[in-house]
Formats: sequence, C-alpha cells, structure tokens
Amino acid sequence: MTSLLDDIDVQQAFAAHLRRLRKQAKLSRDALAERSGVPASTIKKFELTGQISFRQLLLLWQSLDDLRRLYALTRHSPGESGMPSSIDEVLNSEL
Repeated sequence: MTSLLDDIDVQQAFAAHLRRLRKQAKLSRDALAERSGVPASTIKKFELTGQISFRQLLLLWQSLDDLRRLYALTRHSPGESGMPSSIDEVLNSEL
C-alpha cells in the first residue's frame, strides 16, 4: 500500500531525526545553540512543532550530521529514484 506524505510529516521527521542526533551526542539545546548559532528557543520550537527556517535547519543539520548527505538529495533526477515524478505516473501505475 502506498502512503502519501505531507509537509507536516516531513517537518516532524526532520525534527525527530535531529533531536535523536542531539541526544545521541549528549548535547543540551543550549549546547547545540552555541555550536550551531541557532537560538535554543528556536531549537525547542523546532523539536516540538517541526517549524524552522530552512537556513536554521541547515545550521542544525551541519552541527549534528553530515551536510553532504542532505545535499546528495538534490543530486538525483526525479526518474532516478523509482518514485513517481508526477500525478499522472501515480494514476497510471499498476500499484
């Protein structure tokens, strides 16, 4: 069965991933704020709601993970992943 994600699902997944990495690194929000330049209050809001500016997301990602992994997502063409690239492809597929 195919499930469709929305923007909130993806925002919350990014927030959960970075929160896990922060905890694995044994960093408090304040320590991550110092390391990344993103205010601790913004980190808290992000972890709770998934809402953050793209620039601040990149700063957090760079502080907790390899930014090249995120950048690699931009290097693939739509058809390469095997995922549909249009609604027509979804509707015409034999899933």
